[in-house]
Amino acid sequence: MKERPNDERERVMKRKRKRCLFSVVIILLMSLFLSGCVLGHSAWWKEEVLLHDGQTIIVDRSRKLGEYRYVDSRNRSILEEKWNFPVPGTYKVVTWKISQELPPKGTPLMLVTLGFIQGTPYIATVPAGCISYNYWGRPNPPYVFFRYDGKAWQRIKLEEFPTELTEANVVVGGPKPKNQTGTLSIAQIKEENRYLEAHLKKIMRQPVKSAQTERCVEMITNGKGTWLGIDWFSSTPSHEACLKVCSEQWFINEYCPCDRLFNIKSQGDK
Repeated sequence: MKERPNDERERVMKRKRKRCLFSVVIILLMSLFLSGCVLGHSAWWKEEVLLHDGQTIIVDRSRKLGEYRYVDSRNRSILEEKWNFPVPGTYKVVTWKISQELPPKGTPLMLVTLGFIQGTPYIATVPAGCISYNYWGRPNPPYVFFRYDGKAWQRIKLEEFPTELTEANVVVGGPKPKNQTGTLSIAQIKEENRYLEAHLKKIMRQPVKSAQTERCVEMITNGKGTWLGIDWFSSTPSHEACLKVCSEQWFINEYCPCDRLFNIKSQGDK
């Protein structure tokens, strides 16, 4: 018995529908897989920031993440951090973007306080880790201050940072993983910062004793990414031995500390 044309067409349509459905499922699975990879390597959330004059703004904060530093690490390394915050009373949005990789690739800093004085944005940051602390000149109090000049962020001295800006008003370092989504309220920000050292919760204007200022030994770099404690050089018995350490560690003249440590003038000095 021959099949009717309509039956044959119906079977063909069913096969096409199955293929189409299969393709849609594959596309959806691939989309989920790719979005999972992207989300797994980035983080984005908002913070409700209380300014010194009582105003509040909503800040967008995002991170670009790298690989796990160690086999047993729970969190990925932070490669880059970006902040977008609106200037009150305007339609302007100012961006603070910092590479969190170690020097010379990056210049790690953690934002502590942001504020506006007569429309000018200011931020106070702290070096992230001992290498960064040395890179930024071992400041004490251990802050690095910036002012936005309308085009770029310029580093300023403590004396130039407005005294009105005193309290940490963002999550310093970063919130718990469960809070790296949605919008964190002012109360949540305070809770996240509760157990920080005192100078991370309030801007100090005198030298402080902290884990960083007390425990981070002085370090120098060869300008190519290698950082060594100053004791590598200061503990050598002579200037010649110190220069040998420099040469072994590929230090170029401008980074080698031996002349300074042994009070010998460089050949260019008179």
